Amino acid sequence: MSMPAQSDGDKLHVVTSDHMSPGRILAGRTLVWSAAVLLAVMLIAQALYEFEVISFGFENWRPVLYAYLLWAIAMGVAQVLIRGEQGKRALFVLPAVLFVVSMVIFPMLFGLYISFTDWNLASVTGRKFNGLDNFRQMLSDPFYWNALLNMVYYVAAIAVEYIIAFGLALLLNADIRARKFFRVALLLPLMLSPVAVSWMVGKSMMEIRFGPLARLGRFLGWESPSFFGTPEVARLAIMVMDAWTFIPFMMIMILAGLQALPKEVLEAAKVDGATAWQSFWEVIFPLMLPVSITAIVIRIIFKLKLADIIINVTSGGPGGATDSVTSFIFREYRDRSNVGYGTLLAMVYLVLIIVFILMLLSGVNRWMRRTSQGGFG
Repeated sequence: MSMPAQSDGDKLHVVTSDHMSPGRILAGRTLVWSAAVLLAVMLIAQALYEFEVISFGFENWRPVLYAYLLWAIAMGVAQVLIRGEQGKRALFVLPAVLFVVSMVIFPMLFGLYISFTDWNLASVTGRKFNGLDNFRQMLSDPFYWNALLNMVYYVAAIAVEYIIAFGLALLLNADIRARKFFRVALLLPLMLSPVAVSWMVGKSMMEIRFGPLARLGRFLGWESPSFFGTPEVARLAIMVMDAWTFIPFMMIMILAGLQALPKEVLEAAKVDGATAWQSFWEVIFPLMLPVSITAIVIRIIFKLKLADIIINVTSGGPGGATDSVTSFIFREYRDRSNVGYGTLLAMVYLVLIIVFILMLLSGVNRWMRRTSQGGFG
């Protein structure tokens, strides 16, 4: 009995390109390029009209939105005309791509446009193009540069948070009594929102008159236990509250990594006579590097968005000593209604974050390669 060829059964699982006539392909390309040109022309014309370069345009951006929807439909039809069956399958991915473009790319372009305008919601003149005036104002704004300096302190504090989180993870990974209870108890701060932490700890427990921590400070000899009265103490208090909230996040990631370590390697280190410190430094820590770096990078991303606790507890005070960039930008919007300048600050901060994260990841990769070649000894 002859066996059926393997290719006969594979035809059910392989999507082959349909034979498309040149006219059909040309029609699809003409359709999509015509819609793209129409969208580009309307987008450029409306932008020039908003910047007062030309005198004709639309009252709002709604016609550009209609042109984008037309281009999206034309893109879907062109996929079927050009690629046939494969084009139909691509239609399942196309809505997600178009959604990302509409919710990420367009807002970024609109934010870039706003950053070059003088737009104060309290002004009766409305939005006006002012070129690089916002950028010049940023360069001479001491409060913004002070907020950037504060972010250096806040990010540097992650090193201490990592050490504490690693120590707690080692403790919870050991065979101690009530281990499950301590795991749940130490995760409780992570279940609270930063707003709840700011009111529960910053506004209540650290309240200068009746707060329990203030009373404890007076009992220990602190005459005026003001946690937010001096710049250094206020900044440290913000760091402590933020660390208390997010150390459990790093701890649980490191604990998961510790539990995934191969026990054979640890047992071999004990057989070889390694001390507890040698086992940690030569075996556990190197094996935990990927998990540790992931936890630190994610924590840095969360730290760069620090705003909730600062806004609710100090509003950036005293004198901007606790301001983060995000909280400062928030107050530019809320207190000063300065949309144009605030958007420029946000755009510059986004660029700084991208550059910083890329440099950090590049440096970490080089360090890990050197470490894997030379070891920790």
